[in-house]
Amino acid sequence: MTATDVQNRIDQMIADGVKLPSPPAIAVRILNAVQQEEPSLNELAKIISSDPALTAKMLRVANSGFYALKYKVTSISKALTVLGVNILKNIALSFVIAQEMRGPVDQGFDFDYFWRRSVTAAVAAELLAEQIDRRSDDTFVTALLSDIGVLILHQAIPEEYMRVIAEKKLCGESASIVETRLLGITHSEMGAAILERWDLPASICQPILYQHSPQQAPEQYQESAEILQIADHLSSIYHDPNCGEKVRRLQQQLTNRFELSDEQILQLVDSVANRSLDILATFEIDPGDLKPYSQMLQEANEELGRLNLSYEQLVMELKGAKEETDRLAAELREANSKLRELVFRDGLTGLYNHRYFQEMVDREIDRAERYRTTFSLIMFDIDFFKKVNDTHGHPNGDLVLMNIAHVVQNAVRPSDIVARYGGEEFAVILPETDESGLKIFAERLRRSVERMATLIDRKEIQVTISVGGTCYPASAGKTDKKKIIDTADHALYASKNAGRNCVTLLPLKL
Repeated sequence: MTATDVQNRIDQMIADGVKLPSPPAIAVRILNAVQQEEPSLNELAKIISSDPALTAKMLRVANSGFYALKYKVTSISKALTVLGVNILKNIALSFVIAQEMRGPVDQGFDFDYFWRRSVTAAVAAELLAEQIDRRSDDTFVTALLSDIGVLILHQAIPEEYMRVIAEKKLCGESASIVETRLLGITHSEMGAAILERWDLPASICQPILYQHSPQQAPEQYQESAEILQIADHLSSIYHDPNCGEKVRRLQQQLTNRFELSDEQILQLVDSVANRSLDILATFEIDPGDLKPYSQMLQEANEELGRLNLSYEQLVMELKGAKEETDRLAAELREANSKLRELVFRDGLTGLYNHRYFQEMVDREIDRAERYRTTFSLIMFDIDFFKKVNDTHGHPNGDLVLMNIAHVVQNAVRPSDIVARYGGEEFAVILPETDESGLKIFAERLRRSVERMATLIDRKEIQVTISVGGTCYPASAGKTDKKKIIDTADHALYASKNAGRNCVTLLPLKL
């Protein structure tokens, strides 16, 4: 997705009422201070020192083994002199943003786990950069904020993002693939865009944007993006399952890319855990059961010895466990699929409901804009339906609605989306359909309903529909969803005013 596409998607989210986070107030003051032509050490020290808790954390980090200073730092002014403006700015921003964007475990999202993994990745990036002699002032904060887009998306659209998390677990696909499919934007794209809005430099934003595809980054940011990617793998060793396989892949990557020996790699992996414990304590984050990889291996070997199982027994147990896991995963996928269908289906007709229709119009607009394609929208309702209900009763009126739903579903293509818009009003989204195709389909739909008969009290009841439609042309550009729906709705009412049982198509006013 291009920068323009990302910006358009964010603008659309804002237009839909999604609230995106602003930078914390003290972060704004820090950024403003260091962006002056001649940044004042005293001004930056004054801003940081105004927050006693932040000052204490800063001094603790400055005096930790992370920077290995030769003498104790007792003030922010002294820390600035020794470490420099950029390093201290990044340390301060790390604490401020991590503190601001925290919360309890909510709807299945564990904020402590998120920041525990982010801090571990930041430490891993710093240690790796030092190991390959590529250390920079921005390394720690860039890695710490590399997945900030996950938090932003979760806080902005929590229900939609929990669907992403559930889908990722079920399908085993990468987060970026699922995010693109369900949201139209990835967490890397969202994080980089928001941090850029917060006036963080390109040296931080660009590696975050390309962290999962470093080879696509501009040349000056490729190595930084690659360090983020490897740091993420290092962090996953301690916080995700199947760490043994991850270590093997990491060894191969570091050997091929940076010619590190196995001993150097294992030392690096162990150092990530040891250093992370100190930094997590400074961030006031529970480290959980974090321990060096070598210790994890030793404990695993001891446990295996106590079990005293033969190789054949282990293989059979693993095979049985995998089969059971696959079975449960399949059942869960099926249950979730049925649940999603129930959430988005109208209980009476079985068609999609109003909520799903609104989401699909958004998605079709995004697709049409991205690929310069066209789509059409039809709105129709039943003529004199109140008379049907008054004469034959609401249960029989419901039967007419169900029969119409059946007729419409038989008339559309598999790619078309039919929804009950409300009451006796329906909507049909026709992807890849131009004005001529819209006209043909709308007339066929009208005739199909006209020929339909519903048997009520041994009598055949026939109804007609008034149809309105509009076409979203490939040249439309950015168009408001409400304008498209309103145009089709106005066309519907034009058909009703023209005597009903007819089709009216109106052009979309751009």
